Amino acid sequence: DPREFDRMRDHFSDRLHLLGQGLRTMELEYSFRSSDAIMRFIDIAMTTTDTHHRAFHAELPGRVDLWPTIEKSEGQEKQNWYDPIDILTDDHHDVILAREIANQIRQMVGTETIPASDGTRRLIKAGDILILVRQRSALFQEIIRACKAIGLPVAGADRLKLTEELAVKDLMAVLAFLATPEDSLSLATALRSPLFGWSEAQLYDLAATRAEPYLWTTLRNRADEFALTMAVLNDLRNNADFLRPYDLIERILTRHDGRRKLLARLGPEAEDGIDALLSQSLAYERMDVPSLTGFLTWLEVDQVEVKRQMDNAGDQIRVMTVHGAKGLEAPIVILPDTAKHNPPIRDEIIPLETGDMVWKVASDQQPEVMKTALAELITAQTAENERLFYVAVTRAEVWLIIVAAGEVGDHGDSWHQIAHKALGDLGAVDLVTPVGLGLRLQHVDWQAGELVSTDVVSLDAPQIPLWAQARITPTERPTATLAPSELGGAKVIWQPGTQADDEDAKRRGTMVHRLLDLLPALPSEQWFDTAQRMFSTGDAMATLDEIHDALAHAKRVMDAPELQHIFASEVLSEVDISASLPDLNGHRIAGAIDRLLIQPDRVLAIDFKTNAVVPDRPEDTPDGLLRQMGAYQSALETIYPDRHVETAILWTRVPSLMMLPNDIVRAALRATSIS
Repeated sequence: DPREFDRMRDHFSDRLHLLGQGLRTMELEYSFRSSDAIMRFIDIAMTTTDTHHRAFHAELPGRVDLWPTIEKSEGQEKQNWYDPIDILTDDHHDVILAREIANQIRQMVGTETIPASDGTRRLIKAGDILILVRQRSALFQEIIRACKAIGLPVAGADRLKLTEELAVKDLMAVLAFLATPEDSLSLATALRSPLFGWSEAQLYDLAATRAEPYLWTTLRNRADEFALTMAVLNDLRNNADFLRPYDLIERILTRHDGRRKLLARLGPEAEDGIDALLSQSLAYERMDVPSLTGFLTWLEVDQVEVKRQMDNAGDQIRVMTVHGAKGLEAPIVILPDTAKHNPPIRDEIIPLETGDMVWKVASDQQPEVMKTALAELITAQTAENERLFYVAVTRAEVWLIIVAAGEVGDHGDSWHQIAHKALGDLGAVDLVTPVGLGLRLQHVDWQAGELVSTDVVSLDAPQIPLWAQARITPTERPTATLAPSELGGAKVIWQPGTQADDEDAKRRGTMVHRLLDLLPALPSEQWFDTAQRMFSTGDAMATLDEIHDALAHAKRVMDAPELQHIFASEVLSEVDISASLPDLNGHRIAGAIDRLLIQPDRVLAIDFKTNAVVPDRPEDTPDGLLRQMGAYQSALETIYPDRHVETAILWTRVPSLMMLPNDIVRAALRATSIS
């Protein structure tokens, strides 16, 4: 409010006067942006101010063009009863104006020139043009649509209410269904959208006659009739719990051709909403755990509005509101929203001169004090309208184009009428425009400067390689790696009075294994202390009696004279091994061999077993143990094809070493069934 600036100026002036100092009031009359043609036009048009504007670049050529008004259309009936009620027909005055503006821009870009402050001129680029409207109305959308329809590079809307974009609504319907399959309305919306392309009849047939409470249940029961739809929905549902919102949306748009389908139905302008939704999904991931339900709630509750930074839109036409353009500039500014604009005062509470607030009543019942307050509001609104016009006009550097469609009024207060009167007072000449005979005010010779080439590089559309367009053949998932000890079969010989699943026995066996792996490399006097440290903490913690028992068990094995060669220094301990086994149809195994002796012509694999019942013959060894040793043998034969491979089990209870014939372990391995 300029009155506040005046009030604060007077406040500081009074305070400085008390100190014996004055406040110098100075005005910035020079414009370092606009041509003198635009400055003179402002001085005449802004009749309520005494400010005289001067162009710093006095010899910079400039133009102010005024097109005649496109008459208001009579509002033709919709061609089809099912057309949306808010869609504009092709003969609507706003549609005609938007189309003419787009065609004029196409004619200007790359063919006409504009002057520069250094005395030269260059060809017009799309980025030189700024189109300003009062508000984001139907005209705002029609201008963007018209520009995109003929292939002009346009930056799109400067602000987007994300959840009001049609393409975004369709995508959110799919996401809502994926989050809650019982949401029948979202599923129906998704099916009718361009993403799936169902007709009204198809949806009615599915929904109206269903016996199930949920639409998804009915669709799933009739999956054979809708194979393509089910393939997409099943793929998305299988990934909904694992993909981030961005990845899920991108999967809909790319893998399932959603972007092409949406643009084909809704037009190129739908791309703004789609890209904004993707950007917001990435922004959401930076703020919170990227869950699908959280993302949907965030969009719906926060009513996300996306604001573009239009000052760096690149070589694109900018379309925005006058308020949003404050601080920006452009060589060419087009003002299409200059028709009659008298918005009613919608406030229901009116401030009085006394500072009191009153409810607004009907005009025939208003007291004088309320009429006075309303008149002041109208005056303030008119002043704001003039300031907005000033902001819009002063965005232009060298070329201002003023156009209008609809009713411009009879009171001379619309922007178009103000401009017409000002140009007439300035002696503007007739101009043939795309919509009839208009006016032009021009300052110095527009074509006087030397034509210089621009730095704009024309980029061809990127060529996508064929390999990026081809759909790859799904590769078979690698089979799971198997543990040799988990190939099935019995592991112990059961006898009456024994417990094959005795957890204490398994725990004691694990302790003995760890001792046999570690202690042979240490002096015997350190064995007890080492065992205590091993089993004093964590999951392996054991009582002192358990430690004594396990150590005595392991000591009997390590002290046995016939087993000394097994614990020699050249024998490897706990050797990790992995290989794909031909005897298991190529399945890979990964395990650890307790002791491995590698010699120039021979390899011996030994596994420790603490079973309570020890077989008398290799043939009596439990089948699960034979399969394990067969897996070790097969893997070692793959790794050492030039050496003789043998396997053996060291029964720690006896203790004794039992060599296993190759044919027995191989037969056990081949009999293994892998699911």
